Amino acid sequence: MTTGLIPGEQPPDPRPTDGLPQQRREPVGQGAMPVENRSRSSVITARAAASFEPVGRSVASARSFVRDTLQGWGFGDIVDDAVVLTSELVTNAVVHAGTSADLLCLRSDVGVRIEVADRYPEREVPLQGLPVNMGSPDREGGRGLQLCAALAGHWGVDYTPTHKTVWFQLDLPERPVGTRTAGPSLPAHLLPLADARVRVAVVQVDRGGSVSAWNEDAEELFGYTAEQVTGKPLTDFAAWPHTPGTGTGIADALRLSRWEGSYGIRGAGGRVIPVYASHLRVRDTDGEPSTVCLLVRDHERAVLQTPLRGPASDASGVSEGQSTDPFEVFIGSPAPDDLDGLLQRTVERARDMLDGDSAFLLLATDDETELEVRASTGLPSARQRFARVPVEAGPGRYGSARMPAVHEDLTAVPGAVPLLNGTGMRSVVTVPLKVEGRLTGSLGVAAEAPGRYSNEEALRLQFAADRIALAVESARLGELERLRRGSLSFLVEASDLLAGTLDRDQTLALMAQMTVPTLATWCAVYTIADQASEPYLSYVLHEDEELIDGIKSLLSKVPPPDPVPTPGARVWSAPAEVAHQAALRTSMRSLGLSGGPTRQVTPGIGPTLATASAVGGETVVLPLVARNRVIGMLTLGKPTDEHFRQEILELAEDLSRRAALALDNARLYSERTAISQSLQRSLLPPELPLIDGVEVEVIYRAAGEGNEVGGDFYDLFPISDGAYGFAIGDVCGTGPNAAAVTGLARHALRLLAREGLSGPAVLERLNSAILDEGARSRFLTLLYGELRPQEDGSAELKVVCAGHPLPLRLRQDGTVEPAAEPQPLLGVLEDLELYEQTVTLDPGDVLLCVTDGVTERREGSRMLGDDGLADVLTTCTGLTAGAVAARIMRAVERFATDAPSDDMAILAMRVPGVQND
Repeated sequence: MTTGLIPGEQPPDPRPTDGLPQQRREPVGQGAMPVENRSRSSVITARAAASFEPVGRSVASARSFVRDTLQGWGFGDIVDDAVVLTSELVTNAVVHAGTSADLLCLRSDVGVRIEVADRYPEREVPLQGLPVNMGSPDREGGRGLQLCAALAGHWGVDYTPTHKTVWFQLDLPERPVGTRTAGPSLPAHLLPLADARVRVAVVQVDRGGSVSAWNEDAEELFGYTAEQVTGKPLTDFAAWPHTPGTGTGIADALRLSRWEGSYGIRGAGGRVIPVYASHLRVRDTDGEPSTVCLLVRDHERAVLQTPLRGPASDASGVSEGQSTDPFEVFIGSPAPDDLDGLLQRTVERARDMLDGDSAFLLLATDDETELEVRASTGLPSARQRFARVPVEAGPGRYGSARMPAVHEDLTAVPGAVPLLNGTGMRSVVTVPLKVEGRLTGSLGVAAEAPGRYSNEEALRLQFAADRIALAVESARLGELERLRRGSLSFLVEASDLLAGTLDRDQTLALMAQMTVPTLATWCAVYTIADQASEPYLSYVLHEDEELIDGIKSLLSKVPPPDPVPTPGARVWSAPAEVAHQAALRTSMRSLGLSGGPTRQVTPGIGPTLATASAVGGETVVLPLVARNRVIGMLTLGKPTDEHFRQEILELAEDLSRRAALALDNARLYSERTAISQSLQRSLLPPELPLIDGVEVEVIYRAAGEGNEVGGDFYDLFPISDGAYGFAIGDVCGTGPNAAAVTGLARHALRLLAREGLSGPAVLERLNSAILDEGARSRFLTLLYGELRPQEDGSAELKVVCAGHPLPLRLRQDGTVEPAAEPQPLLGVLEDLELYEQTVTLDPGDVLLCVTDGVTERREGSRMLGDDGLADVLTTCTGLTAGAVAARIMRAVERFATDAPSDDMAILAMRVPGVQND
C-alpha cells in the first residue's frame, strides 16, 4: 500500500514508516479524474492518496487511512459514513475483483470527495439513476453502490481503458452557530461537587509515549516538577486497570484519536491518585502526532466528562435518495478492534437511534442460562458491570430475554429489568442477540418517561441487534481466546513461582502479589492451623501500600469468613458493611453530629475514610483446599460495586487450588524440618564443660543443606575425680544414617567411660555394640582420650586412636608432631587389641584433633593433607584454643572454592602458659 497526504500542498513525511503505508506526493488536480469534474462549486484545499495491494488486510488499512485522514481534517461528523462506503468499495476492488485499489480523499469547503479506482474496467457496474435492481441488502457482496445511493449526497462511476473509478461525495452537515450543547439552570445543591480550586493537569505525550509537556496544575496534583517527568514514559506514572488477556492498555489508549475514562497516577509520595482523563490525538504542522491529556481528580470528573447526548438530529434536510433512518449508519460503521469498544459503540448508537436516555447490552454465558452486563450508557455502569442475572422470566429475574419486549411503564412491573432498578427509567425496549438461533445476548434502550416505546421501535432495535450479533459474538470469542491464553500463561508462571519455594511466609506473599492488581484491587489470606483452630488473618495486600495497615486493622476486627470447603467463589459482605458503617460514623463525628446508624460498629475499628472506601466494594472468598482439608481462604476485593467477571473468578479459583497445595507443602516441609532439626540437636552434646587449667574449643560443620548433625561427631564430658573424657570420630557416610551411628557412639562412650573402664575397654565394647547393629552398622574411626589437669599447670592425656587421623601436638617452640599412634578402626573386626598412650601437654602446648573432612579438603587434584594441616598449625604458636580452631577452619575454607562435601569437626585443647596469661 502507498499513501500520500498533502494538506494545503505540504510535503509528506519522508521518515521510515516501519511497515506502514509508504507515502507519495501527487500535485492537486492529477488523479483518476480532473478536478473540474470532482467539484465544480468548491475549491480543493487538501488531498490524501493511498494504494492498497489485493489482500484482505488492505480493507482494514483503508478504513484506518480514511478515518485518520478525515479526523485530522476535523470532519468527524461524516467519518462513519465515509469509512462504511470506503470499506465496501475497497472490498469490491481488492477482494472481489482481485486488483489493487487506489484511494483518493479530497477536502473542500463544503465536504469530502473519496474515489476508489481499481484495474478491472470491464466489470459491469450499474450507473447512477438507472432503474437497476441491486439485490437483497442481506447478501454479502454488491452492497457498495447501494450504500453510496443511501448515504452519499453525490456518487458515480468513471471508466478509462485501464481503470474503473467509483466516487462519492459527502457534504458537511450544517452546524448551528453558537451553543453546541447546554443544560438547564440548576439549584446550587444539584451542581457537581468540586474543590474550591479546580486543577486541570495538561500533559502532552509524544509519539513514543514519553511526556513532553507538564503544566503547573500537574505539578500541584501529582507532586512532580516538569523537569522530573519530561522525557519519561507516561506508563511509569500511570496505574492502569488491567485484566489478563483482555482490555486496552494505556499505551493503546494514547494512540486512539479520542479516549475518555478513569485511571490512576502514582504521585511523588507513592500514593495512587484517581483521575478522570480526556485524551485527544493531534498532530503538529510537521505531521508529528502527539496526545494531549487533560486530567482532573476523579471526583471532579464532571469538568471533563462528555455530557449525555441529546435526541438525534432532524434528518429532514437530507437529499432525496438518502436514507433517513439513523440505523443505516449504525449497521455500516466499522467495528472497533476490541470487544469493549464494540459493545460501547453499540449501546451508544442504540440509545441515539431510539432517542433514549440510557442503553445497555448483556452477553449470555456459554450455557445460555445467565446474562452478564458488559456495556451501558446513561447508567451507573460501575455498579452493575459484570453482574449476572438468569435468563428465564420470573420474579426478580431478567424477563423476556429470548424475545423482543416493550415495557411502557416499569413501575407497573417492578423487577422486570433488574438492571434498571433505582435508575429512574420508566419505559424500556429489549431485544435478543441471536446467532444461528442461539441466544448470545440482549440489547435494551430505556427512557425516563413512560410510554416512549412501541412495537415499531422494538422492530428497529431488533434489526440493529440482528446486524450486530455476529460481530459481537465473533469479538466475544476472540476476547475469550485471548483471555484463556493469558490465563494459561498466568497460571504457568504462578505454578513456577509457587513451586520454587517451601517457605510458608514467602508462599503467602507470592499468593497475594500474583493476585493484586492482576485479579483484584486488594486481597487477604486467612490460614487455618488445624480443624479445631479458627481462621487467622495471615497476609493483606493492596495495590496502594499506604492502605494495607488500615485494611489489616479493619479485617482483624471483622469475624473471618466461614471455612466452607465448597469450591467456587462466594460473596462476603461483612467487610463492606462494616466499612460503610464505620465511614458513616467517622463522617458524622467530623461534622460534629451526634448519633449515627442504628447498627453499632465493632469498637476499636476506626478506619479512615480511605480505608473504608478501599474495601467498600464487592468482596469474594475462595477456599484453600489441600488434601481434602480447608487450610485457609483467599479473599479478593474491589473498591467499587463493579462485579468480578466470571472469567476472573474462574482464574482465581485455579490459582487458589495451586496456592493451597503450595501452602500445604510449605507447612509439611516446615513441620518435617522442625522434627529433623529437633532430632539432630538431640544428637549434639550439650554445652562444653569448663576445665580449670585447659582451654577447649570446638568447631563443627555438617555437610548438606538443613543438616545439623552428620557422620562426624565430638564430645567432652566429666568422668570423675577431675578427669574428663573427650572424643572425636567419623562414621562412614553422611546424612541421617550416619547420624544414627553418631548418636549410638556418643551416648555409649559416656556410659562406658563413667563405669570406670579404661580407654581400650571402652572402645572394645563400643565396637561390639556397632557390630550388633547388623546391616545397619557402619565402620567408625575414633580418637578417644581421658584428660587430667595437673597441679604443675600441665595436663596428662591418655589417648586411643582407632583408625582416626592422628592428633597433632604444637609445642611452644613451634614444632608440630603426632601425639598418638594409629590403631584399627571400629565396626569391622570382632576382636580388637587396643592400647592407650600417655601424652603430657606442657604450658603453652596445643593438642589439635580433626576429622578427615579437614585433611581431605580438595581443590582439583590438590589435597590439604596431614602435611598441609601441620603447616597451618605451626603458625598458631601463642594463640588461644579458640583462635587456633578458627585459623584452621579459615585455612580449610580458603583452600577450595567449592562448598565442603564432607562433615568437618575440629577439637583444640591448649594448656595456657604463664607468659600468655
